[in-house]
Amino acid sequence: MTEMKKIELLAPAGDLEKLKTAIRYGADAVYFGGEMFSLRAGAGNLNLEEMKEGLAYAHERGKRCYLTINIYAHNEDIDPLYDYLRQIRDLDIDAFLIADPGIIAMVRETIPDAEIHLSTQANLTNWRTGAFWASAGVKRLVMARELSLEEIRSVRDHLPQDVELEAFVHGAMCISYSGRCLLSNFMTGRDSNRGMCAHPCRYRYSLVEEKRPGEFFPIEEDDRGSYIMNSKDLCMIRHIPDLVHAGIDSAKIEGRMKSIFYVATVVHAYRQAIDAYYEDPDNYVFREEWMEELLKASHREFTTGFYYGKPGHEEQNYRTSRYTKEYSFIGKVLSYNEETGIAKVEQRNKMNVGDHIEVFGPDISFFPMTITDLADWESGEKLESAPHAQQILAMHMAEPVKPGYILRKKEG
Repeated sequence: MTEMKKIELLAPAGDLEKLKTAIRYGADAVYFGGEMFSLRAGAGNLNLEEMKEGLAYAHERGKRCYLTINIYAHNEDIDPLYDYLRQIRDLDIDAFLIADPGIIAMVRETIPDAEIHLSTQANLTNWRTGAFWASAGVKRLVMARELSLEEIRSVRDHLPQDVELEAFVHGAMCISYSGRCLLSNFMTGRDSNRGMCAHPCRYRYSLVEEKRPGEFFPIEEDDRGSYIMNSKDLCMIRHIPDLVHAGIDSAKIEGRMKSIFYVATVVHAYRQAIDAYYEDPDNYVFREEWMEELLKASHREFTTGFYYGKPGHEEQNYRTSRYTKEYSFIGKVLSYNEETGIAKVEQRNKMNVGDHIEVFGPDISFFPMTITDLADWESGEKLESAPHAQQILAMHMAEPVKPGYILRKKEG
C-alpha cells in the first residue's frame, strides 16, 4: 500500500511572533504579508528584517513560508510593487500567494524561479479555470470558499497530480463572494481588495424609508436580531478524513489579525487531529477534547460552510457579531529554571495571586494550576497582581514548562 501524502497544515502569521508561534505549535507552513500589497493591512505584517528572521526560523525547522501579494493592483501600485519585488527577490521565500494575473507576471519577471500559489481572491470555482492556471505554471490553487467537497474532488480529478489544492478549513467566513466585497469601499472608503476591509458585514443594520428620514426600522429575522450578513466561523476539525479524500493538499487556517493565543490554540488542535488520522486512518475517531480546546480561543459559532452543500439560514448568526470569549490569554513563558521551578513570564492580560489558570504548550495538552506568587522579574518585588501590559514576571509553575508555553484564565 502506498503511503498517503500528509495534508499540510497552513497557519496565519500576522507578525513575526505569530509566525514563530504557529511553527512552534505544529504548522507545516505559514503565510504572511509584507508591509505592502497584502490583503490584511491591519495585521502587524513583517518588514524586510523580520521576513529574514522568520524565514530562517522556519527553514531551520523544515517548515515553509508563503508571502501574500494578493491585492488587486491599480495603476498607481505598479511602480511601487516593482520596487518592493526588487527588495525581496533574494529572500528564500517558498511561494507567493497572488490573485492578480498582472502581479503574477511581475513576480515572474523579477523573480524567475518563484513558486506561485493562486489566492482565494481569484475565485476559483471550477476545474476548467483550474486547468487554465495550471497551464500557466501556477503550482497551487486555493479553492474558493463557495465550493463543496464534491466540487473540490472534481477539480482534483481533472488536474495534473503535481498541481496542489489548498482550502480554508477554519476561521472567519466572508459574506461576499470569496472576499470580493465592495461594501467596505462604498461605506468607509477602505478598499477590501487592497487590504483595508472595515468588515461592514458585521454591522447591525436598520431600514430607512426615503420619505421618512430619521425613522429607523429594525431588520429582523423572526425574533433573532438584525445581523443579516454575519456568518458563523468555519470549522472543519471534525471532518479531517473528508478533507483528505477530497484531494486537498493544504488545510488553511484563517486569522492573520488574530492573537498568538488564537494561533497556538487552533494550530495545536488541528495538528493533533491530523496526526491522529494519519497514524491509523482506518480506525480514526475524532476526540471531543480537540473541539473543547478550539472553543477556548475567541470564536463565533461554527459552521461547515459550503463543504456539505449551500448554507441555509442556520449558518448566519442573527443575534450578535461579537466573539465568544471564555478564556483570556494572560501570559507567555519566556524561560524556565528547572532547579527552582520558576518561570520568566511576559504578562498579556491582568493576573492575580490566587487565580486559577491553565498552562498549555505544543507538546502537552494543558495542566491547571493556581498562581501562588508573582514578582517583578528585574527588581524581585513581590506582587499581588500584574496589571501592566507585557510586564516581565517571575512565578512558580506547578509543572515544568518551556519557552512559548501559554497561560490562560477562564473568564468570569
